[in-house]
Amino acid sequence: MLLEEVMQQLEEYGTEQNRKTYKNHGAKEPLFGVSFANLKLLKKKIKKDHDLAVELWETKNMDAMTLATYILDPKNITAEQLNSWVQDVDYYCLMDVFMTSICTSPIAIERMKEWTKSNDEWIGRAGWSLLANISIKNKALHDDFFSPYLEEIKENIHNEKNRKKEAMNSALIAIGIRNEDLERQAIEIAREIGKVEVDHGTTSCKTPDAESYIKKARERAEKKKMK
Repeated sequence: MLLEEVMQQLEEYGTEQNRKTYKNHGAKEPLFGVSFANLKLLKKKIKKDHDLAVELWETKNMDAMTLATYILDPKNITAEQLNSWVQDVDYYCLMDVFMTSICTSPIAIERMKEWTKSNDEWIGRAGWSLLANISIKNKALHDDFFSPYLEEIKENIHNEKNRKKEAMNSALIAIGIRNEDLERQAIEIAREIGKVEVDHGTTSCKTPDAESYIKKARERAEKKKMK
């Protein structure tokens, strides 16, 4: 599909109610208010098209940028592109789908290591959100890989900016779900740091309790193994 065709389709899919909802969660204009269900329909139709993804991202339209994350090719995206794109995002939903889309990139770990060190709220969120996704998708990593990140969470989570702190909590959960040893370590840290306070604005979103979330997820995983 051509950029013009996709933008027209996005505009047709948009609704005023979705626009209000997304803006309440932090999305900024321009945006059409396209549901994630309709974005996924377009993803299915387009499949992977990295060049189109770049064009969509450059529109700076929130729905187009979200679709771009669905159709980009993580093997083709460069460090220069990633460093540029991540600076365009100050909306947690877009940042998280973006990090999900690139977590299998050959340069994902390299970018994650740099971004987690950032004092910028949104680049920091990118790093920790990417770490959470890597924790879920990359089964080859040894437990020791996660040790410095667990230590960083334990020492500094309460000192970090709002959306970075939220992503650190998500990373703690994702790491703890990997296996029994990391579950034990993550729960120990969750108990030590206590409740993680995140300002969700006027939305009804809640910050998950890491310990209970990890336990439930591990229980589900064990039940699946037994089937």
